[in-house]
Amino acid sequence: LPMAFRDVNARRHIGLQQLSSLASTGRTFLGPMKSHKFIVDESTNQSTLICSAVRLIESLDLTSAAGQLLNETIQAQNKEFKTGMSTLLFLIGAWSNAVVECLQQNIPVPAIVSVMSEGLNSCCERVQCLQIPIHDVKKELCSSRVRPKGFESKTGQVGRDGLTNPQNLLCFQRDISAPEEVIPINSCSHHGDDCNFNKCLVSPLVGFGSVASVVKAAGDKSSSALSGSGVTASSCVTRKLTHSRHFSTLGKSPFSSQQGNFQGYLSGPSADPCGCCGLGHLAMTLSHGNQTSVKLLQSIAAFQQEGAECSGSAQINIAEIVTCCMLGLPESYSCVSPGFVILVSPEQATLIKHLADKSLRIVLMDGDLTEQYRHLGFNRPRNVRTILEHPSPQGGRAGDTWLSRMSDILMSFGVNLVLVKGNVCENFMERCMASRILVIGCVARNVLSAFGAATGAQAVTYLSQLNASCVGNGAWAELWKAGDGRVVDLGKLVPARISAGGITLLTAVLTTALPSKVQLLEDQFWTLLYRLHHALKDGKVFPGGGAVELLCLSHIQALAEQPERPEKDKAARELPSPWLAEYKSIVLQALASGWRRYLSVLLCNMAKASSELEAGTAVDHHLQKAAACGSPSAYVLEEFRRGGVLRGGSDPFPDQLTDLKVCDNVAAKTEAWRRALDLVLLVLQTDAEIITGPRRNQILSSPVSSEFMFL
Repeated sequence: LPMAFRDVNARRHIGLQQLSSLASTGRTFLGPMKSHKFIVDESTNQSTLICSAVRLIESLDLTSAAGQLLNETIQAQNKEFKTGMSTLLFLIGAWSNAVVECLQQNIPVPAIVSVMSEGLNSCCERVQCLQIPIHDVKKELCSSRVRPKGFESKTGQVGRDGLTNPQNLLCFQRDISAPEEVIPINSCSHHGDDCNFNKCLVSPLVGFGSVASVVKAAGDKSSSALSGSGVTASSCVTRKLTHSRHFSTLGKSPFSSQQGNFQGYLSGPSADPCGCCGLGHLAMTLSHGNQTSVKLLQSIAAFQQEGAECSGSAQINIAEIVTCCMLGLPESYSCVSPGFVILVSPEQATLIKHLADKSLRIVLMDGDLTEQYRHLGFNRPRNVRTILEHPSPQGGRAGDTWLSRMSDILMSFGVNLVLVKGNVCENFMERCMASRILVIGCVARNVLSAFGAATGAQAVTYLSQLNASCVGNGAWAELWKAGDGRVVDLGKLVPARISAGGITLLTAVLTTALPSKVQLLEDQFWTLLYRLHHALKDGKVFPGGGAVELLCLSHIQALAEQPERPEKDKAARELPSPWLAEYKSIVLQALASGWRRYLSVLLCNMAKASSELEAGTAVDHHLQKAAACGSPSAYVLEEFRRGGVLRGGSDPFPDQLTDLKVCDNVAAKTEAWRRALDLVLLVLQTDAEIITGPRRNQILSSPVSSEFMFL
């Protein structure tokens, strides 16, 4: 009978096998050293380079029910966080395999669901002691020697021209010595034995700088030392800033000059640890090696902090950021420009040259600019069939009257520029260009809002609604210039910049010479931007590099080895006591296998191990040392301070960041864990409700027949 049940299990849980198979395609996306994939369109034979789980899932043929659920789960994570999808995809596959192994050992489905859910909830609570407050991260980063190796020798040579070079967009900083500091522990919400380490513990922030600091419990007046580390601290020591930070800008604010091209890549106030430089360094810790996007984010932080008062809680306003991808330029030309950068046709570029020295009157359209467009919710009269809305007594072409009326409206108000959210009638656009009116279609809503706030224009749905109060003033248009001041011609398209006095909109210009890399660069930029946004929103980050997952693995293994306490265990109340005693340890070990495989693949992808077997041995070594330490939390944080939990071997980024730790988002990571397990358990329970096959009577007479619903 056990063999028969294995056959039934293997046959009825096809959904779990499908999840595992689909998830295995994204294992190379785990970690900072991602292996890219080429996605080839069979209809056009065009290829696209990807390293994102979202783009991978979009490219796969997901016809099965499990595939559709997987796609919905990935899309939900992407919609909410824009990060964590690779972790989500990998854990779905790892835990699907773990559940199948449990089923092959004839473990009841309710036991698997209950124990795994409780185990993950316990992990999420346990890792709360690893959270690092953002304020402490930025303060430590801004007072430490955090700089890319490639730029270290250029610091003293950067002058007026250096800051306008797109290759030199990093916040430069003098070498300093960071004094010792006592940081009170406020974020540890887990009250287990391992959290007693806060009385004498090396801070996870140590290692960002050149001098270590020691974390002590608030109120502890005595000095403390970490055994074997040679690091001491005293509560009498106070921090003193021994340096200042100088930013160079060419001219005044980039928002005040109409003709000034984007030159002030870096600008900002004095050395406020919560200022733009702190955000730039925080972006480095969240970048996972993506330096191009880090440079852009540093420029964005500088501009947004210049336009607003620098408060204690700096934020990144995503609504004021758009992207423009330019194909045909080297990637070193990527930069941030104030205003709206867009690719236009050569005919529109000619018109923009004519309008370059003029202050433009602007109109914003919240919809399509076509004769047939009607707003959402528009109801035509019933029992009426429209043959022609505007008959022409002169017998002209259908639509000529509409074109003339709309053109007359624009000219009557002296409009020079029209930004349209939707599509624009081609004939109308040509007529407007003949009248020297620039019309731009497919403009995002946040761009319309930014121009409305800067020019006083009010968006209208139809041009017939236009009146004098809806027309804005003070906009201008010009051809976009690269960092070296040259106008760029991309052949069929020409980049142009539309702006206005006081506008807060910023455009991240992403350049590349490879068509297949355009989508990749844009995805990487938005991923890092949202990582920074969510880090500031959460107010805390996790130590990265596998630190959190290692603590989860250690914690789950400790739970599996603990003696049973039925009166305190929720799983014990829901499951029969024989089930709990027999299955809890096995199910928890299966859950831990997901973390173990995650760390092993991460080590392999980072070139720290030549095989998963070697990586698994390294993980076991860390687990043994954590157990011997007596406090796995303290061990994980100490390893993170020393250079990362999964360090060893060659540096995967020899020319990039130094003296800098990797951090992860808190909410995005934990939500990815929950979504992964929820999907696996959903597919498990759904498959368990439907049974087909010749052994129906055997299953009905078995002791576990109550698990199933026969349809």
